[in-house]
Amino acid sequence: MTDCVLFEFVPTANGRQIAILTLNAEKSHNALTLDMIRAIAPKFEAWRSDDSIAAIVLRGAGEKSFCAGGDVVSLMHAIKAGNVAVCDTFFSEEYDLDHAIHTYPKPIVVWGHGIVMGGGLGLMAGASHRIVTERSRIAMPEISIGLFPDVGGSWFLNRLPGKLGIYLGLTGASLNSADARFIGLGDVALPSTCYAAMLAEMADVEWKLDGKDHQRLSGALRELARVNPVTLPDSPVRAHYDAIQALTEEDDLAEMVSVIASYDGEDEWLKSGAKKLAHGCPVSMHLIVESQRRARHMSLKEIFEMEYALARQCCRHADFAEGVRALLVDKDHSPNWVYKSVADVPAEYIEAHFVAP
Repeated sequence: MTDCVLFEFVPTANGRQIAILTLNAEKSHNALTLDMIRAIAPKFEAWRSDDSIAAIVLRGAGEKSFCAGGDVVSLMHAIKAGNVAVCDTFFSEEYDLDHAIHTYPKPIVVWGHGIVMGGGLGLMAGASHRIVTERSRIAMPEISIGLFPDVGGSWFLNRLPGKLGIYLGLTGASLNSADARFIGLGDVALPSTCYAAMLAEMADVEWKLDGKDHQRLSGALRELARVNPVTLPDSPVRAHYDAIQALTEEDDLAEMVSVIASYDGEDEWLKSGAKKLAHGCPVSMHLIVESQRRARHMSLKEIFEMEYALARQCCRHADFAEGVRALLVDKDHSPNWVYKSVADVPAEYIEAHFVAP
């Protein structure tokens, strides 16, 4: 059986090594599984204090995706089988890994080429150096499966200007590399042909483990980007920033959802977001807004604890499994949501999601 994560090491000029981890499930767009998490997490922990490892690179197999999200189909099957403990374990270990990436002492480079969604963005968002290419496609599309933007989404979406984080959560809007650079989810843009050149540049860094290696790497990557310019697509987020703020200015969630979903302009990006929201899960709409509201003054650790309670509750309520079934299994795109509109959802139903099972 093929290893779900491949490990290789590139020697550096001063005798240390760069560890490269490749998510190895190309056919599933490198969807993150529990086996992958359990292959990665112990290595990260061991390399924290291993002076032979200077930095880590995380990438996906193939040319289409870094990681298209968590393996939610397996979670749906576990829920249907009455084995919700499997889901608890998955989310616990996934969030522990994401938190470790956010707080890691050594540089972590994520090659965010191709599809980066959901759990993939959870891996990427906390990395010290996030690389996007002309073909990066980023989203948190949980609105369509009865979940919420987890994996730290309550942290990084909350830190976007205005109500952009709310809009991206509610619409599951697709972001390109220019969007990622504009909103701070991508640090460096490189051509998709530059992966080998990036490794060579990293190998030449004078790694000293003296607290300044992040700066040395940043300088090397900036120089690489300078000599390898890449033409990025236009940024819809930049172009529509004012429109997004206008669409999200309502304080009442039902009114905000109505305004966004009723967009009848000509722009295809805004129309796509309106359509996803109109067909999205009403309970998720509440969870998205409420989780970001509660997270505003939380620490990163507290946010992951809140999201863990939320994720476990989603596995114990009907919408998550139903959303995955409709979108990814039967693919009939006709989920039978528990509540048919955002206005129908009782406040106590949402409040119960924030209480750990």
